[in-house]
Parts: sequence; structure tokens; C-alpha cells
Amino acid sequence: MTHGRGKKGGRGAGLRGGRGNAGLLKHRFMYMTKYMPEHYIGKHGFKRPQKMIKKERCINVGKLVELFPGKSSIDLEKEGYDKLLGGGNIQKKLTIKVKKASAKAVDKIKALEGEVTLIQDK
Repeated sequence: MTHGRGKKGGRGAGLRGGRGNAGLLKHRFMYMTKYMPEHYIGKHGFKRPQKMIKKERCINVGKLVELFPGKSSIDLEKEGYDKLLGGGNIQKKLTIKVKKASAKAVDKIKALEGEVTLIQDK
């Protein structure tokens, strides 16, 4: 009847319930939960839509003279920057308008008798 091939007649891993991870959601479910807890089933978590994430464009104090030569008054909001950071050195008195500024950046500009004006969002 089976010609010496036993149950399921040589149709591939029949008696042991499939090869590899076959049956993890059925007859090997307890094995999976016990020995493979990282083997997730279904969807997990939440991915925030990219259009909801706003990335701030930042600029360092040291780049101001390089990017805006000859200017003593710079409106960084009109130039497309959101935040002023304190990296680099500055040797020139500047008047700057920006939405946000780090304390280090404000100290560097005020040390040269410059001025930083923070713009309030509407």
C-alpha cells in the first residue's frame, strides 16, 4: 500500500509536520512562543507619516559670514533656516533674526555686541 515509504508516501516531510518553520501559526505555535519570542506575527507599532515630521534647518554661527558676506543684518527665516547653533567662530558684529537659537550662539554674537532677535511663530 505505501511501498515501504510510510505515512504520506514520500511527499516530503509529511510525518514531521513540514520542514523548517512550517506550522508556526498552527501546530507549532507553542514552540514558537516559547523558543522564538522575537518571531513577531502581524503588524506591530506605528510609523508616523513623513509629512507630519518637520525637520529644522540649522546653521552654525561660523557659517554666517561665509554664506552671507558683506551683510551685517541677516533674517535667517527668510533665508530658510529655523535654528542658529553655536558652532564655529565669528569676528564680525551681526544682527540676526531667527525662530530659535542656542544659548551658545547667542553668547557668541552678544560678545561682539551683536543682537539676536527671536521670531515668535504665529
